[in-house]
Amino acid sequence: MAIFTLKHREGSPEIEHFLQDGEKILSAIPVVKRFEVLRQVSTKCEFDYGFSMEFENQEAYDAYNAHPDHQRFVQERWETEVISFQEIDLMK
Repeated sequence: MAIFTLKHREGSPEIEHFLQDGEKILSAIPVVKRFEVLRQVSTKCEFDYGFSMEFENQEAYDAYNAHPDHQRFVQERWETEVISFQEIDLMK
C-alpha cells in the first residue's frame, strides 16, 4: 500500500487523471491481484489518497517492482506529481 499527497489542487482534473492512470497502468501488471484507489477520510492522517494492491508472494511483489510499466509510472508520474508518501508493505 502507498498513501500519498499530490501536488495538484483538490478537485482538479489532474488528480483524477493521476488516480485513473495509476489504476489503469499498475493494475494491468499481471502479478497484481487486487488493486484499489482509496481516498483518505480521517483528519488524523496527512495523506490524501492511497493505492492498495495484493500479491501472491514475495516473488510477485519483486516482479511488480521491477516491471517496466511500474518503473515508467514511478519515473514519469509519481516522482513529478507526488509531494509526500508513505509506503507500507505487509505480508501474511
